[in-house]
Amino acid sequence: MPLCYYRQHLQKKRERQVFAAPPEEMGLSSSSITKDPPATPSWFTPERLLILFCVINMINYVDRGVIASNGVNGSIRTCDDKGICTSGSGIQGEFDLTNFQDGLLSSAFMVGLLVASPIFASLTKSHHPFRLIGVGLSVWTLAAAGCGSAFSFWFIAICRMLVGVGEASFISLAAPFIDDSAPVSQKTAWLAMFYMCIPTGIAVGYVYGGFVGSQFNWRYAFWGEALLMLPFAVFGFAFEPLQLKDSEASKLHDNILVGADSMSVDELKKTSKSVNIHNILNQFSQFAEDMKALLVDKVYAVNIFGYIAYNFVIGAYSYWGPKAGYNIYHMENADIMFGGITIVCGILGTLSGGFILDRLSASIYKAFILLSGATCLGAIFCFLAFCLRSLYGFIVFFALGEFFVFATQAPVNYVSLHCVKPSLRPLSMAISTVSIHIFGDVPSSPLIGVLQDNINNWRASALILTSILFLAAGIWFIGVSLHSDDASNDRSESQVCTVTVDNGTPLLYGNGDESSYEA
Repeated sequence: MPLCYYRQHLQKKRERQVFAAPPEEMGLSSSSITKDPPATPSWFTPERLLILFCVINMINYVDRGVIASNGVNGSIRTCDDKGICTSGSGIQGEFDLTNFQDGLLSSAFMVGLLVASPIFASLTKSHHPFRLIGVGLSVWTLAAAGCGSAFSFWFIAICRMLVGVGEASFISLAAPFIDDSAPVSQKTAWLAMFYMCIPTGIAVGYVYGGFVGSQFNWRYAFWGEALLMLPFAVFGFAFEPLQLKDSEASKLHDNILVGADSMSVDELKKTSKSVNIHNILNQFSQFAEDMKALLVDKVYAVNIFGYIAYNFVIGAYSYWGPKAGYNIYHMENADIMFGGITIVCGILGTLSGGFILDRLSASIYKAFILLSGATCLGAIFCFLAFCLRSLYGFIVFFALGEFFVFATQAPVNYVSLHCVKPSLRPLSMAISTVSIHIFGDVPSSPLIGVLQDNINNWRASALILTSILFLAAGIWFIGVSLHSDDASNDRSESQVCTVTVDNGTPLLYGNGDESSYEA
């Protein structure tokens, strides 16, 4: 008999016993249905979890800044009309890459991210999410070290792909953990703190890569970031893992169903090979159903389409920005200049977007208003910045533009988390991450490289790129008119029996005041 039918039959047979029997007979301690908090790892307070994820996220994006910095990325070998040639520098000079090939390096990580993100998101239903993060960060560490040891273009390209695999394990699981842990009134602000590490990490990477590349060798920059990530990879295996809310509910669901007969789900699976095959088929079927639920959700689709257009611009900015600034305004320290602007405006903008949305009593409707308004203002200021001939005028207007552009980080991820049911959050974040990369910053870097190779005008290339931000603002404005209910508290999913604790406090504190039961 297939496992799912066995469960349904057993539940009907034991329905009254399950709810009438003492907790001990159900395989549950009395504390699990009283006010006593569930056992949680003592080290993992919500604040520590947030700090841990922020540091990991920052190191992850330091890598993005490192490979884009002039000190690491370098320049191609050039010759003037008189036949005098200058040797190239960094990755581009050592491997003699064109701008198109150079742009491909920034996008290579997407191959690993594309393949691994849905896999890691699906595995959260059967494996400890924190252990999955540990596996991914281990792959990331080895891949970063491999980039520093590269001996050819294709070797470093493969290592960049593996960096994407490591990022996939972390980026799709961290946001649901933070959403579970944050106080209800500060969820968007906590997400803002997490996503603030994106511009900050990229900016630090500019400065770090520029310094190490110019003072030592570009390879040391990759080895250094690999050493920084190594302790966190070990941490994922060494500490007692945490579970997402829905993973805990799923495990409790299995125990309640079979507890009355003193049989575990694992024992039932061993009874027949057909059950195991059926379980595998069920996982694929469930994944297909989850994907369908995301794709037909108009709110989710509009949010992702706007995010793709937005990330198309941000990805090209982050990769080509220092080089464009150097060529347009003859900046002597383009890495430091762009890094400084991105750090200050990225932090202030990202935090402001999160705090403003919380002060407005966060909702999907208000998030779309903030997304469209901030992106439109950011596009205006950035466009005007590249029109100016003065370096100082450019710095002022570009800083204002980046402030408004980065104010979207928390709201856009708030929508991705709250327009879907809780069990779909990891997959929602995974598909969001894959989509914005495969259709956004992955093609943008090589395409802008091709554009620049053909028109040979960095100012024109920057203006064409910036105009796409107006498209992103328009798409997000469509979301304002859509019917959008917050589905993050929807517990009407296909579970026979769950026990939940809901008192408005963060998940990791575990000091519930009231319990509720759903059948």
